[in-house]
Amino acid sequence: MLDEAPFGLVLIDSARLLRARCDRALDAAQLGLTAGEARALFYVNRHPGSRQAALAAFMGVEPMTLVGYLDRLESLGHILREPDPTDRRAKTVRLAPGAEPLLEQVLAVFRTVRESVLEDFAPEEFDRFKCMLARLRARLLADERDGVAP
Repeated sequence: MLDEAPFGLVLIDSARLLRARCDRALDAAQLGLTAGEARALFYVNRHPGSRQAALAAFMGVEPMTLVGYLDRLESLGHILREPDPTDRRAKTVRLAPGAEPLLEQVLAVFRTVRESVLEDFAPEEFDRFKCMLARLRARLLADERDGVAP
């Protein structure tokens, strides 16, 4: 038996646990959003004017899953769907005017979770770790784009 878990498994398990912590914190914040809707709101803000299919890919969810989140966010007045000027069949999505305060509350929940889980890390350790994760993500995205096999 090996003592050390493979890097990928540690990373995946850590991400799963962090996501569960964020989901519980969002529930406790009682913002009137599910964790999926809160994530969708964040991604709509991060990628304004994107098509729904692109947003689903950014989030790593199926398009139909995202549509459910967007339907609810639209009914609450937090997002706007508009016809894509280059393809009338497609819709683009952006934040509705006035959605920023709710987004700030969502981001505050994420900041609180981050501060809690990283309280034992020095700021420079966190900065280095975040840079390393960004490089890893960029590499994985490039490999995916270029069709690099596992």
